[in-house]
Amino acid sequence: MKKAVKRIAAVLAGIVILIIAVVVILYRNEMKSLSSLRKLDDYGMFQMTYYGDYGFDDFLKSGAKSDSDIEAFVTKRLLKGLPFDLGITGAGCTAFVVRNEKGEVLYGRNFDFPYAPSLQLFTNPHNGYASVSTVNLSFAGYDEDNLPSGLNFDSFFALAAPYLPFDGMNEKGVAMALLAVPNAKGPNNPDHVTLNTTTAIRLVLDKAANVQEAVDLLRNYNIYFSGHIDCHYLIADATGKSVIVEYYDGEIQVVETDKDYQIASNFIAYQGLNIGEGGTEFDRYNRAEEVIREHGNVLTSDQAVGLLAEIGVRSGETDRLQWSVVYNLNTGETRLFPHRNRDKVFETLLKMQ
Repeated sequence: MKKAVKRIAAVLAGIVILIIAVVVILYRNEMKSLSSLRKLDDYGMFQMTYYGDYGFDDFLKSGAKSDSDIEAFVTKRLLKGLPFDLGITGAGCTAFVVRNEKGEVLYGRNFDFPYAPSLQLFTNPHNGYASVSTVNLSFAGYDEDNLPSGLNFDSFFALAAPYLPFDGMNEKGVAMALLAVPNAKGPNNPDHVTLNTTTAIRLVLDKAANVQEAVDLLRNYNIYFSGHIDCHYLIADATGKSVIVEYYDGEIQVVETDKDYQIASNFIAYQGLNIGEGGTEFDRYNRAEEVIREHGNVLTSDQAVGLLAEIGVRSGETDRLQWSVVYNLNTGETRLFPHRNRDKVFETLLKMQ
């Protein structure tokens, strides 16, 4: 009897070990990614490195014509069948491109939004460029009462992050950010795959080595805007080239600048139309331009940080500035800080190639 019990116990132990081994094999990259997750600030700012293949090349074969299509792909490919829901709300942002005192190209960006926890994400796909990006975790269902916390089930939805960048810079010095505008309508070519607001940024970060390549890539795809929040993009590269890409009148419109800097806010800039939302978009744009000109079209990294902190959106007693980031497109330095808190600037370095 004792021998039988021991045999049963040994078999059960073997089964448990086998199950654990299978789980570790199946989820090894997910576990490694979540093990790298750490909290930067109590406001709700996190950092994570994504390990393994997030399947973006496969995604590009079919794309997504709706948020439910993206949800289905991410659920199957990254979340092992665990469903998630893209949470979409409105936004107001400001971004600018300017050189510093060394002649290096700085890309500054504010993200103004209702409360949104953020994630600084590092990726290095085998068939694309390494990048650092900032993800709005509220798109993955997180909020003040529900935040990721390391290697546990609560953090699992953070694995959708590669498909949710709101701004970023890649190892070639290409940076891109989305900004809401009153309306946008792009081409609808039946021969082209369709992307959404954030996967268009992932496309550029993974595949573009300069601004022209970024624009050419975007021309090869249709786009829809998640949650019906229309957007345009400010794109820049390490040479100092920058453009605003807008979707207007059924076409991709490229807005260039003849200045030493370029600024984008929440209004349509194509052909000087300046169609805004009726908020502070022009005030923020004008203040950014005023400060840049006051400094001779040159800003130090500290001055860029200060400008972002100054022009973030306030709505009555509510501070809507969720995060600010300054990317150095030549050195790979990133300076990220939450909620206008200049005392907590987190500096990281992306190795440039």
